Amino acid sequence: MLDWIGRQLAKRLTKVSPRYKPYTPSDYATLCDTLRPGDVLLIEGNQFVSASIKYLTQSTWSHAAFFIGDALPEPADGSERPRLIEVNLGDGCVATPLSSYQDFNTRICRAVGLSDEDRQQVVDFMLSKIGTRYDLKNIVDLLRYFLPTPPVPVRWRRRMIAFGSGAPTKAICSSLIAQAFQSVRYPILPEVTLAPGRPHAASDHSRREILHIRHFSLFAPRDFDLSPYFRVVKPTIEKGFDYKALTWSEDTIGQDALRIKIGG
Repeated sequence: MLDWIGRQLAKRLTKVSPRYKPYTPSDYATLCDTLRPGDVLLIEGNQFVSASIKYLTQSTWSHAAFFIGDALPEPADGSERPRLIEVNLGDGCVATPLSSYQDFNTRICRAVGLSDEDRQQVVDFMLSKIGTRYDLKNIVDLLRYFLPTPPVPVRWRRRMIAFGSGAPTKAICSSLIAQAFQSVRYPILPEVTLAPGRPHAASDHSRREILHIRHFSLFAPRDFDLSPYFRVVKPTIEKGFDYKALTWSEDTIGQDALRIKIGG
């Protein structure tokens, strides 16, 4: 009964918000050409639960998916090949087509210096988790996400994700992707120790948060974005960008000049 109630709550939390409007989504064809197996795709989600995750993690990214390329076969029904592995609340770990996020604001994060052997091991780890479902019996864990902006201090917001059993948290955040990289001992967050010449957290609060996240394996999408070990890959720039080749409308140029004159 509790599991049934939990899944009903999950359906409410994953309901699409009609107010979401992407600002500058990547060109889909360019996004497809740029992604490489092992890349982490961050997504600015449009579900009810997305607002809570953005608020609690202080980030625009509310979801993360893992790109596997052509590791899975073409579907027999002729539909699009699934090239992403993600964990969704209620569904668990699933493989989905890349086109699911073609109209969303996204960001590619790529592990720097990861060997081909370790990259394949990370991909295999994610493939082995397809079909995993998470226990949603802890109703209290789910109810926290119905309050999009809880009035708590900034330093406590991340810890709200860790509240309770943690199973529903694993079903909505990027902890599985973090575990995949940890399986080959690839770092995500900076080191806590103050080793010379190595990236580390500057404040005591940041170090405590990093230790907390590592202990509970509660990595958020923003951790891949802020990680000093993952490179942000922007498809438009990767394919070659020459601002001299842009065609500008004279009307647009005039409006820009007018705004500069008024503002200046």
